[in-house]
Amino acid sequence: MCGIVGYIGKRDAYPVLVKGLKRLEYRGYDSAGIALINENGDLNVYKTKGKVSDLEAFVEKKDVSGTIGIAHTRWATHGEPCQLNAHPICSSSENLALIHNGIIENYAVLKERLQRKGYTFKTSTDTEVLVQLIEYMQVSNKLDLLTAVQLALHEVIGAYAIAVLDKRNPDMVIAARKSSPLVVGIGENEFFLGSDASPIIEFTDQMVYLEDGDIAVIRRDVELEVVDLDNVKMNPEVQTIEMNLGQLEKGGYPHFMLKEIFEQPDCINDCMRGRINVEGTNVALSAVIDHKDKLLNAKRFIIVACGTSWHAGLIGKQLIETFCRIPVEVEYASEFRYRNPVIYEDDVVIAISQSGETADTLAAVELAKSKGAFIYGICNAVGSSIARSTHTGSYIHVGPEIGVASTKAFSGQVTVLTMLALTLAKEKQAIGEEKFLDLVQELILIPAKMKQVLDKNQKIAELARIFTYAHNFIYLGRGYNYPVALEGALKLKEISYIHAEGYPAAEMKHGPIALVDAEMPVVVLATRNGMYEKVVSNIQEIKARKGKVIAIVTEGDEEIARIADDCIELPQTVECLEPLIATIPLQLLAYYIAVCKGKDVDQPRNLAKSVTVE
Repeated sequence: MCGIVGYIGKRDAYPVLVKGLKRLEYRGYDSAGIALINENGDLNVYKTKGKVSDLEAFVEKKDVSGTIGIAHTRWATHGEPCQLNAHPICSSSENLALIHNGIIENYAVLKERLQRKGYTFKTSTDTEVLVQLIEYMQVSNKLDLLTAVQLALHEVIGAYAIAVLDKRNPDMVIAARKSSPLVVGIGENEFFLGSDASPIIEFTDQMVYLEDGDIAVIRRDVELEVVDLDNVKMNPEVQTIEMNLGQLEKGGYPHFMLKEIFEQPDCINDCMRGRINVEGTNVALSAVIDHKDKLLNAKRFIIVACGTSWHAGLIGKQLIETFCRIPVEVEYASEFRYRNPVIYEDDVVIAISQSGETADTLAAVELAKSKGAFIYGICNAVGSSIARSTHTGSYIHVGPEIGVASTKAFSGQVTVLTMLALTLAKEKQAIGEEKFLDLVQELILIPAKMKQVLDKNQKIAELARIFTYAHNFIYLGRGYNYPVALEGALKLKEISYIHAEGYPAAEMKHGPIALVDAEMPVVVLATRNGMYEKVVSNIQEIKARKGKVIAIVTEGDEEIARIADDCIELPQTVECLEPLIATIPLQLLAYYIAVCKGKDVDQPRNLAKSVTVE
């Protein structure tokens, strides 16, 4: 959730660190700070509540010299968002400065112990407890910084990614991780540090992804050293990371979210490229080829995910059950990890996460692995923790997603789940050849149909102005479109702060219809599929109670056009692929309502892009 950047080398650290913090703004944060050691050995720490731009204004005309430094964007956990609680946090002697992502669960016990030894605390953070503990280990045992960090982390329960500076040693940064991502970038006689690759990819494409329990000893002009908590030397793999810097810029769009909505046709083509042959007659996923027996012999699939990824999982459930005839359960990872689930060795657990770092999903993966299940990961971020901890999986290949409210990642996840279901169905001979070919051919056409929906952008923008006043929304869908209703409601909540709920349309009569009146907009997914007539009846029920209906319909539908207040038309496609095009108008509607309300679309309040804490 929080963002980490670090640098040590020959160039001025401050511009590198600030640029990195700006690259990490998409993660969500409430304060920012920076620590630099100048050539005189002074440790200068500057921090402020607010945006990175506020930090830049704060440090104007201050000493920001130095070729070593660490920087941080904080999303508050312990202690309110304020300048005092912002990172970096210094030790009592002000010799050490530390930045930290994650949560120290036993901080209260450690804090009480340190207070008995005479330590006082200025902040409300768990992070201050950690930096004071490191200093206590260092001073009381006369240890070097690395050993002090190792001893302190042996005492810690929780999740962390940390970077530590000691002003008495201006040629070294110590970094460590457990259950929170951290990557070291390797340049020419210089090193970079980041929560992910995005803040440092401009400077190097050579990266080391630290594993849980790793400690990186980063010294000036010395080869990178990685050890564990017991000082056993590790042999980390240096990876070459491919990332287009243009993907990290807005490209002329007013917001990343709008850019990413419009990128979806190309993203879905990228997702299918190399997996669907040129003739459109076959789908091949390397994970299925390499692990065919495990996947085909599975008695059950369990999908674990959070938020938008959970909605994609609900669609995946219907796809796999329909075409493969294998039972599928979809679980919130945050609940799955704590409820002592029944897991068998012939289960396949599919873990879905855009970032590949979602703490609850990663914990669910580890639990399922411990029970002997086979784990299939679906991620966007190459080299992420979930990608490394699963037995196999598929990347969605939609490029970096910067907007906090997920759009193109959802489409990519649904596309991969579709290809997985089709591949398994064909291998199991659970689907006829003609049906298989029809679905593959239609899937190939989806990007072009997405573009047709995006052409309605201006109409949806105008429609959004009408509903900016609303305080509540209801979204209704059936079958494959029920998860789309959930996703549409989530998008509106996330970025406009309007309360919205998604329901199966048939459930309207079992309570929610009590909310319907002339002030209640209801978005209904009413495409021409097997339950069309049922949905038309649901719309009639809403209109009878003076509800305002925005209907998402198949183009040419005149019946619903006569009774709905507004209609957005979609091109015809097969029912199981409708979510890929039906989601787009809901994304655009949420986007334009939020813009009309003057909200920060890319960085909505209280939210973070990568949820790396519980």
